[in-house]
Amino acid sequence: MASTSPSLSVAVLGAGAVGCFYGGMLARAGHRVTLIGRPQHVQAIQANGLRMQTLSFDEAVPLAASTEASAVADADLVLFAVKSTDTETAGAQMREHLQPGALVLCLQNGVDNAERLRAVLPGVDVAAAVVYVATEMAGPGHLRHHGRGELVIEPSPTSDVVARALIAAGVPTEVSDNVRGALWAKLILNCAYNALSAVGRIPYGELVQRPGVRDVMRDVVAECRAVAAADGVNLPGDVDAAVRRIAETMPSQFSSTAQDLMRGKPSEIDFLNGQVVRRGEALGVPTPANRVLWAVVKLAEGSAAA
Repeated sequence: MASTSPSLSVAVLGAGAVGCFYGGMLARAGHRVTLIGRPQHVQAIQANGLRMQTLSFDEAVPLAASTEASAVADADLVLFAVKSTDTETAGAQMREHLQPGALVLCLQNGVDNAERLRAVLPGVDVAAAVVYVATEMAGPGHLRHHGRGELVIEPSPTSDVVARALIAAGVPTEVSDNVRGALWAKLILNCAYNALSAVGRIPYGELVQRPGVRDVMRDVVAECRAVAAADGVNLPGDVDAAVRRIAETMPSQFSSTAQDLMRGKPSEIDFLNGQVVRRGEALGVPTPANRVLWAVVKLAEGSAAA
């Protein structure tokens, strides 16, 4: 697949499932891409390329790979896809290696990563992005794509150029003035699905068929909407329809929280339901359903680690 947009030099810091999907799509379109991730993935990619097993193709995509944050040097675009827990640490690791004018695009869960990243990267062009994709790493250097893939990105001096490159690479992309609202809308989806998928260890399509789940999701969403309204967030579109659509468009997807717990890793729950609980406390909005899901996942994290 040849790109019709100018060739970009791209680094993906945090080359897990999300980073590998977008980096792989850009590499497949002819852009120069370096994935920065864990040794087992890097070694497999260096030897055999990134296997992209998607809904429309299954092929090995050749690209560069490294374990070092210094590999962001010379990148026009950095896809920043580390866990929310690692935002400041990873930002500091790459700070001295970024070239002037590079765009750092945050492909992360949560609503405040770009703001946190700007604090450790003063003077760097940082833009938030909202990610709608169902992916997993099925093995070292092996990406499995279950559906969707669109991005909504924040305006910046180079956002339009990056959006055109992504669209040409087969990634539906929109530049929006209301990325804060879009981030909150995505947060609400994550709050509705992630913890419940993790506790049940089941994918979305099966999850919504279980007794009582839709009622719990309705309570969680109502709390999130109340906190967002108190915080002055303008939520785009029909949030309730978007919640229903997740189970319809990603029926076989396990949440990232479920994937973390099944691997015995800490999750991002503090930046999902936990974020809503903290913001609700600050604004005087009660969030009992979100608090229960946050606490249950924290208990499950302890069990998984043990």
